[in-house]
Amino acid sequence: MFSQSRPAFVWREEVLPSDVAVIQQMTAASGFFRPEEVAVAAELADERLAKGSSSGYLFVFAQEGDQVLGYACYGPIAGTLHSWDLYWIVVQNHLRGQGLGRELLELVERRVWAAGGERLYVETSSQPRYRPTRRFYQSAGYAPQAVLPDFYAPGDDKVIYVKRTTRPGAANDPD
Repeated sequence: MFSQSRPAFVWREEVLPSDVAVIQQMTAASGFFRPEEVAVAAELADERLAKGSSSGYLFVFAQEGDQVLGYACYGPIAGTLHSWDLYWIVVQNHLRGQGLGRELLELVERRVWAAGGERLYVETSSQPRYRPTRRFYQSAGYAPQAVLPDFYAPGDDKVIYVKRTTRPGAANDPD
């Protein structure tokens, strides 16, 4: 997956106070997100720090030494039996396209499955700059399920993808 020259990293689930600033920096530096979206990403980490597991937000970080290389935020969807959301997945710009995002996504999928989740939903924009993001999800087995026209702004639709979680190593069927 990840290139042979990949950094030696470890997975971490605990949110540290320093992660709030790191999340802001990474999401802002990606060039994809508006300032209000960057603020939301940081707020989810703040909420996890303040409320712990009752926040409903789970995190996984890829870390090399004291540097966060990428992270994902996900959680169960309130009011559903087996549906989960992937809220954020971001990797450092210099690591894009090297497989770290895919490893993060697969780790989230395994964790969702282990927690009894059956479907993982992701949302993204229809804007052209998000074409690589949509390809990323589709190549990972996510199927588009809905398009909400003009959701983010006029001409900026929300595209919702879903993937059925399965036992690790089993084939996925997005039906």
